[in-house]
Amino acid sequence: MSNKATEAQRHRDKERSRDLVLIYSWFALCLCVSVAQVSHAQIESIESAPPRYTWISHGRVEGHLALAYSPAAAFSPDNTALAVVIEDKVVLMDLSAAGVRKALRPRVEGVTDLTLQSANYVAPNRLFLLGSGLFRGKDKRTVGPTPTMGFQWDIDQDALVGKVNAIGASGGFTPPRYFPQISYLAMYKDSNFELWQPVTGRAGHITLPSLTRRPNLFEFSPDGHWLLLAQLEASSTPDPVVVELSEHRFVDALRGHQGTVLSMSFSRDDKKAATACEDGKIRIWSVPEWQLLKTLEGHQGPVHWAEFSPDGSQVVSGGEDKTVRVWSAEEGTLEQTLEESKSPILTVAFSPNGEYITGSAEDVVLVWRRTVSSQ
Repeated sequence: MSNKATEAQRHRDKERSRDLVLIYSWFALCLCVSVAQVSHAQIESIESAPPRYTWISHGRVEGHLALAYSPAAAFSPDNTALAVVIEDKVVLMDLSAAGVRKALRPRVEGVTDLTLQSANYVAPNRLFLLGSGLFRGKDKRTVGPTPTMGFQWDIDQDALVGKVNAIGASGGFTPPRYFPQISYLAMYKDSNFELWQPVTGRAGHITLPSLTRRPNLFEFSPDGHWLLLAQLEASSTPDPVVVELSEHRFVDALRGHQGTVLSMSFSRDDKKAATACEDGKIRIWSVPEWQLLKTLEGHQGPVHWAEFSPDGSQVVSGGEDKTVRVWSAEEGTLEQTLEESKSPILTVAFSPNGEYITGSAEDVVLVWRRTVSSQ
């Protein structure tokens, strides 16, 4: 090999060696950056780990909350009080002191034997009440039963606000249901859902011509995009059906229930739905894919109600087995069982800030408070 060729080969070897050094240096730098990023992510994960919570008993009050729909609006907007119905009275439970703050005695002119069904906060100092009674004539004799009445009651003045509205007086409607997340009351009759907003008086209706079977249970999503229908009369399946309200059409069904669906609810971000079933299970579904995400099992007997926490991370349920159970909505695992009730739990709800849970039987309301676990 000539001296010129040998010199050229040496030059090429030198260039290749320098390139390899640069490549190895770049790879080592990337590896260090990558390792540093992973380590930093691990530190962040540890620092941001949520605390573990336990729920402790925080009092009970004779009476009940809404027994046919979500009682979430029984909590005051500022999380300081809970409105409990006792026949013709409303007792305001002070949540911080776990005692009675005030008792209200609603009255309707010309009506006797008033029985209240529910009390819902529509403002910090105002309740929306549903109830019925007996008409009283001028001679003070009772004439007959009233239809369901809806009216607002001022907490500070213990007085009627506005007028009393007869709800479903023409007959044929499903019982009125109040939906706290959309602040509307709704009833169904002959392919139509009649809607009414108690505060503004705004009314409207949704017509579903293809809906020919009466749904005895229905639930609206907070954004008003979806409607779930269950307990359809003369239906061969207990599975709820999904309606896309913007298109007024059926789009899917939530399949797999082995008994009557007793309640349905949406998370507040509209990304999940939960169904509580007579078969003892709670099922969590994705929205809008309508895929089954988790099945929560543990109740002994029918589950009457299930509802998401305000942040959607938990589900609270109440059942015929007299227990209230708190679940992880993400993992589908049972976090705690609350066994203070001596009667079946019919409805449950979280307070607006997620710090309290309430469970209602027919004649007693129980409250639990969230505390940071020592474990």
